[in-house]
Amino acid sequence: MASTSPRPLINFLLGWPSTSLLPAAVFRAAANASLSKSSIAEPALLYGPDGGYEPLREALATWLTSFYKPKAPISSHQLCVTGGASQNLACILQVYTDPLYTRNVWMVSPTYYLACRIFEDSGFNGKLRSVPEDAGGVNIDYLREAMSKSENEAQRSGNNKPMIKPPRAWNKIYRHIIYAVPTFSNPSSKTMPLGHREELVRVAREFDALIITDDVYDQLQWPAQEQDEVALDRAIEPRVRDVDRYLEGGTERTGADGFGNSCSNGSFSKIVGPGCRTGWAEGSEKFAYGLSQCGSTRSGGAPSQVVAAILTDSVESGSLQEHIMGTLRPAYARRYRLVIDAIQKTLVPLGIELPQPGRSVIGGYFIWIQLPKPLLASEFAVRSKEEHNVVVAPGPIFGVYGDEREEELKRAVRLCFSWEKEELLVEGIERLGTLVKGMLDAAREG
Repeated sequence: MASTSPRPLINFLLGWPSTSLLPAAVFRAAANASLSKSSIAEPALLYGPDGGYEPLREALATWLTSFYKPKAPISSHQLCVTGGASQNLACILQVYTDPLYTRNVWMVSPTYYLACRIFEDSGFNGKLRSVPEDAGGVNIDYLREAMSKSENEAQRSGNNKPMIKPPRAWNKIYRHIIYAVPTFSNPSSKTMPLGHREELVRVAREFDALIITDDVYDQLQWPAQEQDEVALDRAIEPRVRDVDRYLEGGTERTGADGFGNSCSNGSFSKIVGPGCRTGWAEGSEKFAYGLSQCGSTRSGGAPSQVVAAILTDSVESGSLQEHIMGTLRPAYARRYRLVIDAIQKTLVPLGIELPQPGRSVIGGYFIWIQLPKPLLASEFAVRSKEEHNVVVAPGPIFGVYGDEREEELKRAVRLCFSWEKEELLVEGIERLGTLVKGMLDAAREG
């Protein structure tokens, strides 16, 4: 799609960190400190234990406990080192689902659409279902009713045991999967309040579902207004995983199997760089052990062993946390405020709507806007590139594959502020304002 505009390209689509924010010096120092010692370099370059590099798991347990402040400390035995959130999602599905017995994958919509292919590759083509967001990030009543219907259909058809995956002592097969990004969601930027998280866990327990949450933006948070005094030494909400640990007896409650109903999918991609291809999964001890027994891990050894060893130094020394607090948060806060102020000035008067107004804490990479009627996001995205050389993500691409609810996203647009040069962000919004005004004027005249 060629642009007719002579102006420089402004990219609000790419959900990558700016190259100016990549901590090459932090990573270099950690690599030198760790790989210069044979006691670290040798095990780092060999096959690792199933659960991943143990020093990183211990460092993560300490750091995550400090940040999330759960009611009980996180143990390294509740963690696995992974090859990143995407790779780990595939491993979870390999271990804990059966493409026939597992009834459906329920994805909060709008969704991180590239996850759809991972689910389809795991045998769930035609079984993905969307769950609409509400003001709190997920419509619990809709989910409960839809899962009830799905469960009744499975029972009527005699779908009562796994048909493909063999029974193994270290795992279980869940009847349903729920996928969500509860904090600073991609793409909608919404954050799910505690009450919704608790109800989500209750629904998962009722229907034997595993909630997989991508918790990759949690550390990237800042006050919505620069002058606001907001304590940000901890996460703004407990993770769904934390709720599952304590709610009504937790994962070890009477009658439970100990695997739990949640897995927190973490990653260094947003806080170091996506090239790390390293992350972590957190669940109950039984869940984490079962995940570590995934066939690709047992064969190839722990994922990302070398990078895990390097990252251990940056977590233990505190240099990664300093990078997050001293570089990433201020930079993303500044970028967000540039864009949101420009939206308020240029787009809101034209009828653009924003989600969850009035929040005291903002974070992540994205701003989700609703175009005024009768504008459609798909046409808007094409004309934005062709006429103004601005690339945006139209809402319909964030629909769940094969689901009829994509129609609800037809006026939505996702804007990413993490990638583009800061000096172009306001200009990009101004160009979009020119386009919105022109399309509205044409619609009125037509």
